[in-house]
Amino acid sequence: MNRDIVVVGAGIVGCAIAYELARRGASVEIVDERHPVGMGATQASAGVLAPYIEGREGNPLLPLAVRSLDLFDDFMTRVSTASGVDVPYRRTGTIDIATNDSEMRSLQTTADVLARRGVRATIIDRAAAYGEEPQLADGVVGALVIDTHGFVVAGELTRALSIAARRHGAQLIEQSRVRRIVRAHTEIIVETDRGSLSGSAVVLAAGSWSGTIDVEGLASRVPVRPVRGQLLQLTWNEPLLKRVTWSRRCYLVPWQDGSLLVGATVEDAGFDERATVAGVRDLLDAACDVIPQTWTAGFRAARVGLRPGTPDDMPIIGPSPSVPGLMYATGHYRNGVLLAPLTAQLVADAMLDNRIDPMLAAVSPARFGL
Repeated sequence: MNRDIVVVGAGIVGCAIAYELARRGASVEIVDERHPVGMGATQASAGVLAPYIEGREGNPLLPLAVRSLDLFDDFMTRVSTASGVDVPYRRTGTIDIATNDSEMRSLQTTADVLARRGVRATIIDRAAAYGEEPQLADGVVGALVIDTHGFVVAGELTRALSIAARRHGAQLIEQSRVRRIVRAHTEIIVETDRGSLSGSAVVLAAGSWSGTIDVEGLASRVPVRPVRGQLLQLTWNEPLLKRVTWSRRCYLVPWQDGSLLVGATVEDAGFDERATVAGVRDLLDAACDVIPQTWTAGFRAARVGLRPGTPDDMPIIGPSPSVPGLMYATGHYRNGVLLAPLTAQLVADAMLDNRIDPMLAAVSPARFGL
């Protein structure tokens, strides 16, 4: 079967790319080992859209994250219209709390950086913090409120992207593991455990599994490692928090269905996707330190995802300088949901219009000899 572009990976990044390519008229095939879509890192994502939490000057990821956040409103409107799925999406802001003077100084530094960038970020004192979130634990000395932040239900967004891509003609092949990518004359062959697919180009968007796929002609594999993240979903019995609440040890995301997400651990555990007692305990302790009423919550689920980390904590996006027709879109680590709209746009521009955005220089696969 010959398709124009084969997208390897049906997480949020792969599905966003497939949708963007298909809506622009490309013939697309998406292949993934799992069923349903979004069963890698995406399944344990809280969908937080908060690039300014660590808004330090000089952070090379910040320009990409900010640009992608600016795309989200239009992106969500298009995806919901194309898929017919009403994906929960809120831009209600974040509150980042401080419990000592050192943390407060750090928040002030972030606020000063954002002020220079023209971003509305408000430092509030102890009384105002409790006014914003009355359920906060004792000991809060102040907080930083950033109104432009928000969250999206990542699993539902991935499903909607998959539906939208297929409505534009894309095909989805699930439960088919990709083992090798081979260049053959004018085509690229994607070898799977259920046969081969071919196309004029391939997008490698397999997240933590990108490094397990052999690419003919490359001496080394993609330097992506799995970083385990555990996330809790609690049944919330108290009034919902107004916005995403951030502390040094965890974040809490109030879903409109009455549940509360608590995330997330960062663990080098290889491809081990088990929820652990230690991970659950640490998240519960951290959440209770922020909102003591968490002790009264019901336990709905513990989710585990493997985030794709790279040696410099930056994604790998762009055409391979070594293998014609191979495009990388992997290594997004903890920012796959946030960066999905921009990644899809940059990849589609490069593949369909031969437009290489200057932003791709910072995330080029060439830095790893790919």
